[in-house]
Amino acid sequence: MTTPYKILIMGASYGSLLGTKLALAGHTVKLVCLPAEAELINTVGAVVRMPVKGREGLVEINSKKLPGHLSAGGTTAFNPADFDLIALAMQEPQYRSPGVRELLDAVAKSGVPCMSIMNMPPLPYLARIPGLDVTACRESYTDPTVWDSFDPRLMTLCSPDPQAFRPPEDKVNVLQVRLPTNFKSARFESDAHTAILRKLEADIEAARFDAGDGKIELPVKLKVHDSVFVPLAKWAMLLAGNYRCVQKDGMRSIKEAVHSDIEASRAVYNWVVKLCVSLGAAEKDLVPFEKYANAALSLASPSSAARALAAGAPNIERVDRLVQIIAAQQGMHSDVVDRTVALVDGWVEANRRKA
Repeated sequence: MTTPYKILIMGASYGSLLGTKLALAGHTVKLVCLPAEAELINTVGAVVRMPVKGREGLVEINSKKLPGHLSAGGTTAFNPADFDLIALAMQEPQYRSPGVRELLDAVAKSGVPCMSIMNMPPLPYLARIPGLDVTACRESYTDPTVWDSFDPRLMTLCSPDPQAFRPPEDKVNVLQVRLPTNFKSARFESDAHTAILRKLEADIEAARFDAGDGKIELPVKLKVHDSVFVPLAKWAMLLAGNYRCVQKDGMRSIKEAVHSDIEASRAVYNWVVKLCVSLGAAEKDLVPFEKYANAALSLASPSSAARALAAGAPNIERVDRLVQIIAAQQGMHSDVVDRTVALVDGWVEANRRKA
């Protein structure tokens, strides 16, 4: 293999999935996280468990046993300028917290290309979508000012389709993959920066994991696309499933949100697809409803957004509100989306009052 890339990932929960895939492919990864997480990861490794087709149970990957190198530290442990690529893997409200905010600003000013694996697209990424009024979108962000130093040309977005969670009974260095789909990234504006993504894509594709009884191919690949719209495929899934887990009196699973009234789910899903097409996406950039509905059958717990609201979070990622605002710019509106936004607003307001 050629010289390994150095990759900084902000966020070790979901970020450890991408991080272990990159370390398996031979690259050097640094995760930014809380002190307790960093200590565990540095001593015993980041542990990712995932289902693999044709094998019983889950395959466990420990970062300590991979060809690349993965370690972790706090927000002041790394200089962004030392890296070839930076991945943003925290939830959008976290970027305004002390320490994280300053690191994000240093990332913006480092001139290093950034790939987001957030559900909420960073504001500078939206600036790459032709004809979008980005200023009107700012109100859907917890603190839009944290994105102000970024050059949109240095930002890309990766559709975070794989579903993963921290099992509550395990330590904070363990991540379990529920749905092992691919990360789908849009290219950067620059060919040189896109070449980094393509090299990582090829290295992850070629990597094999020693499972003890032979080397096996692991799911969750990186797929690089020329279209800026490919990562927006997640929006229809979020609006038809994740945010519709939120009910007036409690939360339901993604499976229930999608399958309790399949026609209502199909209608809102296809409405979001139509919105993406109106922005310039091609149908082939997006995921057909049937494929999503089938995947949702295995999602038997509420979405992370719903779980956060139920736990009293005063801020969550508001892709629901962002989609509503962008739709209004295109002269589109959906009663279902309006209802969802109102329900989420209600929970957020109640949680803020309690806080």
